Amino acid sequence: MEGHMPEPARSIPAQALYGLLAQFDSPAQLLHAAQQLRQAGFQHWDVFSPYPVPGMAEAMGLRNSRLSWFAFAGGAVGCVLGLLMVWYMNAHDYPLLVGGKPMFSLVPAVPVAYELSILLGAVGAVLGLLFLNRLPRWYHPLFNCARFRLASRDKFFVVIEATDPRYEPTGVTALLQRLGATHVELVQA
Repeated sequence: MEGHMPEPARSIPAQALYGLLAQFDSPAQLLHAAQQLRQAGFQHWDVFSPYPVPGMAEAMGLRNSRLSWFAFAGGAVGCVLGLLMVWYMNAHDYPLLVGGKPMFSLVPAVPVAYELSILLGAVGAVLGLLFLNRLPRWYHPLFNCARFRLASRDKFFVVIEATDPRYEPTGVTALLQRLGATHVELVQA
């Protein structure tokens, strides 16, 4: 067979890359790294620490949480439902005319509306928390890193995802090491 070229061997595709995990030894180093990463224009990254680090939200450029809107919506729905429930029960479902008083009065309806506001506000907050945090999340690539277990003890971590437009493994590794990372490793998806 003339001109027949053997087909090149197909390589097994490598596992998809999630990103880079960098370990820091102090909250000050983590805070400084977060400020520098934000100034460098990274968009898909996160920090992990065993306790809240003061000033981290500002360093990362995070906005105020939208969770309060979920709680407010639940509370407002609870208040309206409480008032409607008392009105329906008193005026339509089981009307009792006692001494010429009106079938519906706001004063006796307030405790029911208040309690339903509290209940549905709490339910709205929990559902909003689950929605905003994309929970339940049964798997995360960072759970495969043995070193990441130290995030709940005494180490601080920055993860830069491979989906970030500025992600380039060697350049980002060098940047993280300049920022004080004691260990940088690739995380497979």
